[in-house]
Amino acid sequence: MISRRAGRPAAALALLAAAALAAPAALATAATAAVAAPADTPVVAAPPARPAAAAPQTAAGWAAGTRAYLVISAPADVAAAKSAVTANGGTVFASYDAIGVVVAHSASAAFAAALRTAPGVQQVGATRTSDVPADAYSPALPANPAQSATTLTETTRWDMTQIKADQAWAVSTGSPTVKVGVLDTGVDDQHQDLAPNFDAADSVSCAYGRPDTRAGAWRDVDTHGTHVAGTIAAARNGKGVVGVAPGVKIASVRIAEPSTTLFFAENTVCGFVWAGDHGFRVTNNSYYTDPWQFNCPDNADQAAIIEGVRRAQEYAEGKGSLQVAAAGNANYDLANKTTDSDSPNDSTKVTRTITNACLDIPTELPGVVTVSAMASGTGKASYSNFGRAVIDVAAPGGDGATGVYSTLPGGKYGSKSGTSMASPHVAGVAALIAGANPALTPADIRARLAAQANDVACPASDGRCTGTTAVNSFFGEGQVDALKAVGGGTPPAGRYFENTADVAITDNATVDSPIAVTGVGGNAPAALKVGVDIKHTYRGDLVLSLVAPNGTVFPLEDFVDSDSADNVAKTYTVNASASPADGTWRLRVRDGASGDTGRIDAWNLTF
Repeated sequence: MISRRAGRPAAALALLAAAALAAPAALATAATAAVAAPADTPVVAAPPARPAAAAPQTAAGWAAGTRAYLVISAPADVAAAKSAVTANGGTVFASYDAIGVVVAHSASAAFAAALRTAPGVQQVGATRTSDVPADAYSPALPANPAQSATTLTETTRWDMTQIKADQAWAVSTGSPTVKVGVLDTGVDDQHQDLAPNFDAADSVSCAYGRPDTRAGAWRDVDTHGTHVAGTIAAARNGKGVVGVAPGVKIASVRIAEPSTTLFFAENTVCGFVWAGDHGFRVTNNSYYTDPWQFNCPDNADQAAIIEGVRRAQEYAEGKGSLQVAAAGNANYDLANKTTDSDSPNDSTKVTRTITNACLDIPTELPGVVTVSAMASGTGKASYSNFGRAVIDVAAPGGDGATGVYSTLPGGKYGSKSGTSMASPHVAGVAALIAGANPALTPADIRARLAAQANDVACPASDGRCTGTTAVNSFFGEGQVDALKAVGGGTPPAGRYFENTADVAITDNATVDSPIAVTGVGGNAPAALKVGVDIKHTYRGDLVLSLVAPNGTVFPLEDFVDSDSADNVAKTYTVNASASPADGTWRLRVRDGASGDTGRIDAWNLTF
């Protein structure tokens, strides 16, 4: 299953100390970050005290005690929700009518409770436990740093070699029609390695929750976003570094606020809606939605945050955008949540008891690709979060002295480590897939990322890693492969589709494993290749067939009963020219005896 995501360490150190962030969930870190031990008596955070009532603010000014809220309604009831906001001592700061989400401000302590009883209003939630900064009403533009020329020449870096990006570039560097959104602290668009691929027309600031389209509003208020952007799409221009997909376009959506570099829910909502409306095929999200590391649905404020961000992500995906996100840097099992000691991070942190119902967002939302970090080699990075059925794929994030080298503001370069650094590798591979297959939907790209990933087994020395070599809690479906994304290496030719999900083969039973084929068109070829990998202790029990989308059954092999050999690892050629190519194909396996069982480990189709 593909969906989920990020978390920030309790303590984080960047390899470049000056580049350390206070906010992003997948915050760059060079040290293992442990989750704080629970207190003897867990407590639930309460917002700091504020005035019971204050003078209402207007769009022209700001009042002390102003807080931000997500007001959720059905899209058809947005007008009524806006009226309820103003009638109950608030102002409408921004509105996303298509998804029924209003960003409201109020300095009244009674605002949320009053609004929750208003007709047409479904949920109301405070998005922070601190005041909205006065800067929200007249934001200052980020600095445009002076640029330093570089004498560095492009070299083959360990992270690019590890995912075969250096081999992929010989096949394709990606399509300039593919746009990747960097939802982060901003991007230095003047950087010599980023300027060639930067799309200023579709860049914006979403800090405070509404689009700021002024030129330069998208620029970096830290270093994090610029580093991420370089990993995705630094130009192949002979200097500095090369991104995973150096032929695609990048746009900056700054969702971090200056000074705090925090990513509040209204900013994330704004960013996802912008991504959907501006044709981003992929977005990278190396953060969690502040101030709560985990948002719990039994808390009214946090439930509204979950719903608002979920709707925005769903909207973006519906417009053709795939969200990729970092799993987080707390070395935390996201499939077995017990405590949160890092929230709220905009006021006073407390330790609270939580369950798996509490979500790290956007990382754990449906449709989002969750990325864990690997060190140089095949091991999990020491800090990386993990979780069975949470992590989708893995990518290089660096660890210890070996970080990911990329762009920094002002024409500079430097190393960082974190799941923040792993996620943009996956976003880059997703962009390559989108460029090679323009008709693919976000769901199709998610499936390709999983199917093309190279399996990474659990380390024998770490019992926290559960699952199989094909799918486990540390690496999900495995490490992404840029070469496969552009159709290079194996598989070498044709449109390729694969299913690596295990399907159990039990005695005297018939099972099917599906592959959804899209974007091929017409009929299947007369020499359709069917690759089969079955693990079984007595293959003489088995009968294999291919079932086309129109129901036609193509026999592949009926093994003789006396064939006592293990396993089936073969490629069959089928004349399927009378069957449509697009649709759901099925590998059908019948076990006709007792005493031996197995599984469909993987199978594939090459058109």
